Amino acid sequence: MTAQDQPLTLSGERFSAVYQLGGTHTATQAQQRALDICLEQTVEFPHHLIPSAAIRDQIVGEVAALEPLGADRWEAVIRYPVEVAGRELTQLVNCLFGNISIKPGIRLTRFDLGESLGALYRGPRFGQAGLRALLGIQDRPIVCTAIKPMGLNPRELADLAYRLALGGIDLIKDDHGLTDQRFCPFDERVQRCTAAVERANRETGGRARYLPNVTAPATEIGRRARLAQNCDAGGLLFCPGLAGLDAMRALADDDALALPILSHPAFQGSFTLHPDGGLTHGVLYGQLNRLAGADATIFPSYGGRFAFTAPECRDIVDAATGPMAGFPSIFPVPAGGMGIARVPELIRFYGRDCCLLIGGDLHAQGADLVANCRGFLAAVRKASEE
Repeated sequence: MTAQDQPLTLSGERFSAVYQLGGTHTATQAQQRALDICLEQTVEFPHHLIPSAAIRDQIVGEVAALEPLGADRWEAVIRYPVEVAGRELTQLVNCLFGNISIKPGIRLTRFDLGESLGALYRGPRFGQAGLRALLGIQDRPIVCTAIKPMGLNPRELADLAYRLALGGIDLIKDDHGLTDQRFCPFDERVQRCTAAVERANRETGGRARYLPNVTAPATEIGRRARLAQNCDAGGLLFCPGLAGLDAMRALADDDALALPILSHPAFQGSFTLHPDGGLTHGVLYGQLNRLAGADATIFPSYGGRFAFTAPECRDIVDAATGPMAGFPSIFPVPAGGMGIARVPELIRFYGRDCCLLIGGDLHAQGADLVANCRGFLAAVRKASEE
């Protein structure tokens, strides 16, 4: 019997997604909107025209809970058959927030994959524990910075990376705007920067890692990642908002590559900005990054040059570190205009299990960049002990 001859028989197992419905005044309206999501995210077909009871009962999403939140807002928990998500991340994300992302007043606030669907995904290869083991750091936050500004040539950036590693920075990443520009070709930059960081490590006994940005056109991502590996890069920077969550997952799952991945939020900001639509900060920067294999997730911290609030940042931390399909916790990486003077406050808020990314302020401390880096690290160690 071929697949088309077999009756529709699914496992009955479902995964859940939680949505906030804005601009909804009555329970009847909320119920109707929730039912609309059930249809839109599965059959995308009028309920009364569905040709069989088997499709209605087994394929269409079901409303598991519907609760008022006040101020014309409701929370809907919708359960989808695991088979609808298939075995691909692209379809899973489509099922969670595909067509309804185009409709106003619907916000995905969290999701739970369940056992069998979660088992399809590897998630982070390293996570917090694995990255700490690579760096040999257990008792303090990881410290990170970016090589910048754009416009420096590969030789100048390599000199910068050398001094940053000499000063004790753990993770030295490309700025996310550094790709393969004529004034700074990717291949030459990676070769020079990895060699510079290795030289600093030999001189200090340190374990600093350089992470080149491999965000690129689809046909080029793999080549750049392999070149980075061949040059002994310590990890990869990737922008899933630009090149795709599943492209990042493919890098994370590649056993021949096996490098930690630092996710950057470029192009993703508008998904979270409006409280009545899009995704919560925890879903976008926490859960989806974790699902797609990032080992650390960069986001703008409260109090910086972006508009994230402390509760939004806490949502990211909880999603990056809380229970999720057995995946390891990943590092939250608060960034976006952070200064060394704020290190004690940031560690009080984020705890020791974070990665602090400070860029421009390292250079603002004085002409001796190596000393500035050591001052940053000393501030982190002191605040961690306290």
